[in-house]
Parts: sequence; structure tokens; C-alpha cells
Amino acid sequence: MEKKNVYDENKIEVLEGIEHVRLRPGMYIGSTDSRGLHHLVYEVVDNSIDEAMAGYCKNIKVTINKDNSVTVEDDGRGIPVKIQPKVGKSALEVALTMLHAGGKFNSGGYKVSGGLHGVGVSVVNALSSWMEVEVKRDGGIFYQKYERGKPVTDVIRKGDTEETGTKITFMPDNEIFEDTVFSQDILTQRLREQAFLNRGIRIELFDERTGNSNVFHYEGGIVSFVKYLNRKRDVLHEKPIYMSAARDDMEVEVAMQYNDSYLETVLTFANNINTHEGGTHLSGFRTALTRSMNDYMRKMNLLKEQDANLSGEDVREGLTAVISVKLTNPQFEGQTKTKLGNSEIRSLVDTVVGEGISRFLEENPAIARVIVEKALGAARAREAARKARELTRRKTALEHTTLPGKLADCRERDPRLCELYLVEGDSAGGSAKQGRDPQIQAILPLRGKILNVEKARMDKILNNEEIRSMITALGTGIGEEFDIEKLRYHKIILMADADVDGAHIRTLLLTFFYRYMQPLIEAGKIYIAQPPLYRVVLGKKDYYAFDDLELSKILESLGNSRERAEIKRFKGLGEMAAEQLWETTMNPETRTILKVSLEDAVAADEIFTILMGDKVEPRRQFIFEHAAEVQNLDI
Repeated sequence: MEKKNVYDENKIEVLEGIEHVRLRPGMYIGSTDSRGLHHLVYEVVDNSIDEAMAGYCKNIKVTINKDNSVTVEDDGRGIPVKIQPKVGKSALEVALTMLHAGGKFNSGGYKVSGGLHGVGVSVVNALSSWMEVEVKRDGGIFYQKYERGKPVTDVIRKGDTEETGTKITFMPDNEIFEDTVFSQDILTQRLREQAFLNRGIRIELFDERTGNSNVFHYEGGIVSFVKYLNRKRDVLHEKPIYMSAARDDMEVEVAMQYNDSYLETVLTFANNINTHEGGTHLSGFRTALTRSMNDYMRKMNLLKEQDANLSGEDVREGLTAVISVKLTNPQFEGQTKTKLGNSEIRSLVDTVVGEGISRFLEENPAIARVIVEKALGAARAREAARKARELTRRKTALEHTTLPGKLADCRERDPRLCELYLVEGDSAGGSAKQGRDPQIQAILPLRGKILNVEKARMDKILNNEEIRSMITALGTGIGEEFDIEKLRYHKIILMADADVDGAHIRTLLLTFFYRYMQPLIEAGKIYIAQPPLYRVVLGKKDYYAFDDLELSKILESLGNSRERAEIKRFKGLGEMAAEQLWETTMNPETRTILKVSLEDAVAADEIFTILMGDKVEPRRQFIFEHAAEVQNLDI
């Protein structure tokens, strides 16, 4: 990035004030729960990352202070402090108190920015009970304090220095947020990701509450990222393939490495923003990879003239890749605004990947042979899967003749109002069918444990009767045919026993949804039912407890009567009468269901690989490290 751009008070532009932020915080940070709370830190860090992308910052330190405030400090240029001519105030005060005021609205402040909307730090300020900012630049140390977004001091010069940088400390407002306690683990995932995406930058996370400290610094950039993602898998070639290019204010970096699994893990980023829904950069990558692999195989006579080309799914089996693009004016679309829409980036990624893959295959024939053999194996399995998939196709959105009596469908035909319960066992399924609201609730009993999809190819997956039943009932299709618009139920609720086997069944189901229907998780369609573990009967009154702690509270509330109470521990859903199952677990008015969310794709990918993959040692280590966190152990 060029360093000649001048970043001063003239680059701070004013669009509007911040009064609306405290009234409607969700519009700016998504929510006021834990996700929104941590988003505050990301917004401040993103400003420092922008300085790094512009070439002015090498070190960022994030500290969770003992009082649960957070400090973010960098060695960038420092926020300008001189008077902003349009409003007659210090540019520092303007940037931190006025929405859409910042250095990201014209080409003079930042060429490429992750903080796209210029609302970052001003929104954090508005949603904090207090914020303190210290800026080093222009030979001085400048300070200002704010309370709930409004300055309570002038910009004060505290001393002299030749250093530059910005230090921001803020306390999230407990009047806004449901919870104001920061998680070191959540911040670790995000900061590690940013360090991977910005080669050479050093990011430190220090938690004063525990004394724990982590430093993230990767000279290998996204090559190191791919190695990190594959570290629990057996790779087909030791060194990742790396490609990069720059053109017309656009930069492309791609790193990829094959492993022996049957899964595809491709992460895409635009200006350091995780584009979960993909977009034009992903399209360019997939097109080039498929074309280059087929061209190579035909050139080497590995595909005969009469053979059909391999599909994209074939050549991406076992692929782990990171695609990172940086561009001046990114255009985002999609339901969550994380799908890149710039058409010009597609052709650049296509060119870079096409040339890079072709060159790599030519220069590394031994590795090429291994990759090609894997793709050919995937193609053979795909043909078998095609035949199996025919059994799961639904002729129309309302037809379910291929499900021989297992699915008790609901009468409602508006998917937004419909719920599908995936129930462990025929016995529990029977109770659920009797206890449900047949207008909106459908029941699909699952016999036993479904296949562990982490260890199977698509053909084997589609030969599993329980999985076929689920795919047909949902109506979305699977793989490249997946279409969320065809989803027949907007709530898919996993209902299994509250014991070890039930937990295993939930994990198997979640693995399937994460690996093959991840958009359902991202769209918030997957839920976990919370059946009670205990029933307490006192006279004609029933109480239900979902864990030992709640049981203790119920017994304590009964006082002297507790000795006459009868306590029953449910061994499974099948023991519950239909009325009990409805009252405790299925009644929308009284039930508790947990929505499955995808906070961090990298962490989720790793956990499913560890828990459900082939390698025993990572699983043993995971259990050893997390044994102390187990709350309900069923022995």
C-alpha cells in the first residue's frame, strides 16, 4: 500500500450524529448479547488493522482489564487531533462522537479499509458508559474522555513524544448490554484470524483478570492459516500452494492444501471481513480450479476423450483453502451482508488461480498425481451418490411419498410457521406425535445413531436411510443442489435424550448439518430441544428440572414439604407421556429451545474434526483439556 497519502484533520468527514445509536444499538452492532458485546472490540481493532493494511502499524495490543473494560493500543499514525475545518472541533472528537465521520469516505485517508461504514469507534463510544482516548502524534500526547458518547473533557495535551499511535479504553454500558463480561476465547479466535490475514502484524491479547497472554504473529500469512486449519488432519502435500497478484487497486491472495478427508473447507475474506456467504471471489476461485484440474488431466491423458469432466465437488474434495482479497470499494450483498458482489474481482481471482494451479501441477507431478487420484475417486463416488440422491429428491415442495410412514407432517403449508422435530427413537417419536400441535409441528423419528459424516463420502452418506429421510423431509436437497429457498420448515429442532447417547446423537446430527447444510445454521434454522432431566411430584402438582442445579432450587422452594415430594429421573424421552412432552419440551408458549449459531467457523471446523474425525490423539487431548468443564456427567 502507498504511504504517500496524507491522513490529517481534512480527511475526517462529517455525515450525521450518533443519537440514534443508543436507541437502536442492534442496527449498528447486530445485537446486545455476547456477540454484540465482542463486536465492540472488533470495531476498535479494525481501525488498527486498517492502519496496518495502509502500512503504518506493526503492533496491536488488546487488554481485558480487571474491571472488564478493554484497552486497544496500536503504533499507527494516531487519530488526527487538529481542528476539523467544517465543524470547528478537534478531528479526534469528531471521529469519536459523530456517526459516519472518519477517514474512510475518500481515497485520501485509507486506500483499503475493513471498517467500511465509518461508524466503528463512534458507535463503540456511544455504547460505552465511558471511553478514554490517548493519541500520540504531531510530537505530543493528546487525551480526551467521553461518557456515553459525549465528551466530558476537551482534547488535552498531556506531554511530548516522538512516538505515534492510538490507545482506546472503553467500558461497555450495562444499560445497553445483557452481559458485559468479555470472553478471552472469543477474542482469541478473532485476533488470531486477523493476524493470519495480515502477514507480519503482531497482535497481543492480555487478560488482566487471569494473567493469561497470547501473541499472534504469522510471517507466513494465509499460508500459515491453511497449515493451522489442517493441523489436525493428514495432508496430501506438506507445503500449501500459494498464489497472489495485484491489479487496479485490487489484491488477491490464495493459499490451499489438500488433506485426506472428504470435506471441503474454503474460507473467504474481503478487506479482512469474513464473507461467510462467499461471492464473486469464491466463484472465480472455483471456476479456475475446476477448469485447470480438468485441463491438466486431459493433457496428461488421465481423462479420456469420451470421459466427462470432473465436477467442482470432485476437485475440491479434501481441500482446505483461504482466499483473501482487498479492494477499494467492496460491495456486499446477501442476507447478512457478507457476500461479495464486485464483478471485477472474479476475473482477477480466476486468472491468478488458473495460472497458479496449472503451474503447480506441471512443476510437481508426484503431488499432482496424488491430488488427481483423489479427485477421480471423488468422481466415482459422486456417480454412486447421484443414484442415491435420486431417492431423496422431492417432486414438489409438498410431496413426501418417499417417506414410508416415518414423517408425521404438519397441516400448515407456510414454511415460516412450520417446525420439524428430529426425534431420537420410535418410542419418543410416538409420544411426540401424540403430544404435538399437528397444525404447525411435524415429527420425524430417527432410529438409532445416524452415520458419522465426518468419515464418509457422499455416496455412503446418501445410502444412510435416516439421512435420506431428513433430506427428503427438509426439501432443500444437498451438496451443490442445496437450495435454502425450498426449506419446508423454518425451525428444525433436534430432540434427543438428556444422557450420553442423546448427546452423541445431537453431535452426529450437528456434524451433518454443519458439513452439508451449513446455511441452515447460519440462517438460524437449527435448534436443540431442552427436555427435563427430573420430574418432582408433590400432591397433584408437577415440577420439572432441567439439571441438578434447578432440581436443588425446586426442592429448596418446597421447604418442609420437600420430604413428601417424589423425584423421578427421566432415562429418556420415551418415558415421558405425550402430555408431559408437550408441556415441558414442545409447547411454544412454555418450552426452552437453544438456537444453534455459528460464532466462529474456524473453531467449529476444528471441533468437529477433533471429535468426529479419524485421529485419536487430538480427541484424547481435547477431552483431557476440557474434562473440568463437564457439568452433567451420565455414568
